[in-house]
Amino acid sequence: MPGYYSDEIIQEVKEGNDVVDVISEYLQLKRTGSNFKGLCPFHNEKTPSFVVSPSKQIFHCFGCGESGNVINFIMKYQNVSFPEALELLADRVGIQLQQSDQKEYNRKRKKKDKLLEINRETARYFYRNLSNNDLGHKYLLNRGINNDTIKTFGLGYAKNSWEDLLKYLLHKGFTQKDIEESGLIIKRKKMEGYYDRFRNRVMFPIIDVKGNVIGFGGRVIDDGQPKYLNSPETPVFSKGYNLYGLNIAKKYARNDKIILVEGYMDVISLYKFGIKNCVASLGTALTKDQVKLLKRYSDKFYICYDNDNAGINAANKAIDVFKKQGLESHVVILPEKGDPDEYIGKHGKEAFYKVLDNPYNYIDFKIYMYKKKYDISDLDNRIHFTREISKMLKNINSPIERDAYVSRISEDTNISEEAIRKEMSNKNSSRPTTSKDKYIKYNNRNNNKDSIKPVSYSLEPGHLIAEKKLLKLLIDDKNIYNRVKDNFKPESFFNDLYRKIATNVYDMYEKGLEVNSDELLDCFNDDKDINTIKKLIEEDIQISNSEKIKAVKDFINKINYYKLKIKRQKIKDQIRNIETNDNKGDVGKFEKLCMELIKIDKELKLHQ
Repeated sequence: MPGYYSDEIIQEVKEGNDVVDVISEYLQLKRTGSNFKGLCPFHNEKTPSFVVSPSKQIFHCFGCGESGNVINFIMKYQNVSFPEALELLADRVGIQLQQSDQKEYNRKRKKKDKLLEINRETARYFYRNLSNNDLGHKYLLNRGINNDTIKTFGLGYAKNSWEDLLKYLLHKGFTQKDIEESGLIIKRKKMEGYYDRFRNRVMFPIIDVKGNVIGFGGRVIDDGQPKYLNSPETPVFSKGYNLYGLNIAKKYARNDKIILVEGYMDVISLYKFGIKNCVASLGTALTKDQVKLLKRYSDKFYICYDNDNAGINAANKAIDVFKKQGLESHVVILPEKGDPDEYIGKHGKEAFYKVLDNPYNYIDFKIYMYKKKYDISDLDNRIHFTREISKMLKNINSPIERDAYVSRISEDTNISEEAIRKEMSNKNSSRPTTSKDKYIKYNNRNNNKDSIKPVSYSLEPGHLIAEKKLLKLLIDDKNIYNRVKDNFKPESFFNDLYRKIATNVYDMYEKGLEVNSDELLDCFNDDKDINTIKKLIEEDIQISNSEKIKAVKDFINKINYYKLKIKRQKIKDQIRNIETNDNKGDVGKFEKLCMELIKIDKELKLHQ
């Protein structure tokens, strides 16, 4: 990430870009009184609820709640980071941006531009290869992929050669070092030199929502292994942050759902049949960052994975990821074994649409999964099944919906509705923990005050919450590190584990690296610490980019306030000790401590 920009330059960019003028370049706005109104680009609507205020220089949608200033609009609409949005707007009005670490930023930007250029040239190379290679071309045609679809997705072919791509890119003037960093070649182990990563494969360029070729997927056209091979992680490609086909699906998802499938060929085959709102994850389980990316383009999501055990289990994990992000999603289970590519090829578009018309919602799919786990024809399994379902049904807010499911489970299991409701209200059956249960259980609580420890996030002391949130922001955003590094050091963290995490995070940034979750976890050995760090990394702090800096200041202020209180208490203890022991010889020390106490009280007032 680039260095941070000063508040002054950010303000200059905002003032130079009138919010109405900028948004009018993307949306059709009509004046209504002192404001402007239009259809919201961030959710589907027929009646305009998107309002732009020229006087306040902000936008707000009364339908979906999205709001912010001109920079926030560009970030969300263009799906770019804060620095990228700032650069776009600065270029628009001819403002020269100055960063705190311009040299380092320029170096990284130049490196990324070079890798994108290599990928772009490689995609062209693979595409030309396909038209000149009967083997790869026939493979796609036999799979029902026509030339128009090949062109739309930029499909290509990697020759059955060890160094053909390497020689081509070297001839184009790229260095061997840059080509290696792009992930397109691999260093030989037993001899000098490099060889092409992709050989004798149909190639799928992975294109981000901005149109950049960021990586590649390759499929063998014979019996070779692995069947699919993807680009490794590079400075421009991260599997957990991108989705295959989203550059195309985003155009059609505004007024429709997004269908999430498993493979490249699923996306391409469905597109060929006119279903163009499909995306696929990149060989990994669905991540929260991918869901956040999808959220920008739709609010309806259908998961249609392969109908086998692996696909069903993957769908089960995926629907939970959507749930944790507060999004509703549905699971589509194909009527027969196979993937969407095979099903639509065999049965056609209309049959596939019929399957889409009967998806499972979250509760129905979980019931389906529990029925796969427990054979309810067996009494013991039927009891276990009902207990598991009861835990889930008690969390349904709607009493009507809850009663409907209780009735259905009763019919399925031949267990009375009354018994199921009693199970749901059973205090010993994993009920949500109340505030009284946050501490150690039973009648020993009051006799073990020294061992009482809060286990709930909400019951942590305020300064620890502040430390945790500040640390999370530091891990996620180098801009925050650049802003606080001179005034807030790792040793400023009160919590021992947070202090150790911060030390490693600062060290990574100081070395010019990004914070990599796996590398950060490798710095710790204790399982308890590792679990805490994993939870911290996965935690989603709901703070908009425009509020981040203010939040950081508030967190640091709260931490410093707590430290002052600790210091104040220590001084008071020292004063009390002098008074209690009547240490007359400590009069000078007593006066000095009193003066320190007065000074700290003044500082505490400033932090309140």
